[in-house]
Amino acid sequence: MSDPMAGLPPRFLRTPEAARYLGLSGRTLEKHRTYGTGPTYRKIGGRVVYAIDDLKAWADLGAKTSTSDPGKGTVLPAKKHPVLRPYAGQERRDRPRESSDHAAQTPFRARPA
Repeated sequence: MSDPMAGLPPRFLRTPEAARYLGLSGRTLEKHRTYGTGPTYRKIGGRVVYAIDDLKAWADLGAKTSTSDPGKGTVLPAKKHPVLRPYAGQERRDRPRESSDHAAQTPFRARPA
């Protein structure tokens, strides 16, 4: 039997359909999109759409065979995650802050230009 989808372009799903496909709520998928933790999406004419292949690839990141299996990757929860700053791990270059008592007793001195 031939595939009825053969020859047709890939189908795109809107957020509610994509959420149902993944077994999530539409709001959870929106949060994933906001935080950058979700599947790849496209904006077509202001509408957000998801390719089924992208949804499957994202869900497959969480595939595991046991609780001790590290798997291929991790599907992060739909929440904010710390963003690495460009100089993360490097020492700060600015001066340490002076205590408020010392700052109040020290007259203001302009820095030379």
